[in-house]
Amino acid sequence: MKQHRWFKAGWPPIVVVILLLLLWQLAVTWGGTASWLLPSPLKIWKDGTTDMPRVWMHTFATLRLMLIGFSAGVTGGVIVASCLHQVPALKAGFYPLLILSQNVPTIALGPLLIILFGFGILPKILLISLVCFFPVTMSILDGFMQTDRSMYNYMQMIGASKRQIFYKLELPHALPFLFTGLKISATYSVMGAVIAEWLGGGVGLGYYMILQKSAFRADREFVAILMIVTLSLLFFWLIAGLEKLVIRWNAKRSS
Repeated sequence: MKQHRWFKAGWPPIVVVILLLLLWQLAVTWGGTASWLLPSPLKIWKDGTTDMPRVWMHTFATLRLMLIGFSAGVTGGVIVASCLHQVPALKAGFYPLLILSQNVPTIALGPLLIILFGFGILPKILLISLVCFFPVTMSILDGFMQTDRSMYNYMQMIGASKRQIFYKLELPHALPFLFTGLKISATYSVMGAVIAEWLGGGVGLGYYMILQKSAFRADREFVAILMIVTLSLLFFWLIAGLEKLVIRWNAKRSS
């Protein structure tokens, strides 16, 4: 039954993508568009297959960078959200600043981090961590605030400590919200890694795209974009699968 629902929901977008690729191929072929300007899907596939060893090298470099930054950002987000929730005075002071921090464009932070920390891996990890930090922090804070108040009052009535209430009630209740933030951060981490590689570095999909732009290789630019999209989707599905394993009660309730 689940496979049938998955197939029923999945085939319409697959058909649309196939039709768009077919129209793209026909438009480029019949329109006589120069391949350096707009390559056809077949040209992109052929060149991507030829250059795949180099593409894989840059992909693994981006994957390594995004995993490190994602882990650091998520860890920091969970710790900060827990501290703000436990200390209301801290939350009153820092919560508005968290909101304001999202008005600073990610692309603007990169040069500043490079000035402060140089051209090594540290500013890249910091940039990805900052991108992943906000969704996780805000999601889990929202989960804490929506804890069942009747259960909270009951645990207080039977003498549970604040620590016991946090670990046995508030934290488990916030897990679905946490995974929502994780899924958002999973896609953001790929974007952050590519932006970080644009700003400086000698390896990664962002650096690969800069090289192909300088060489007017639009076909290889599309190959890099395809790898970026694939990384984002795979990471998102990995987090979604982990959510079903960790929060079985929530998965059963939503199915």
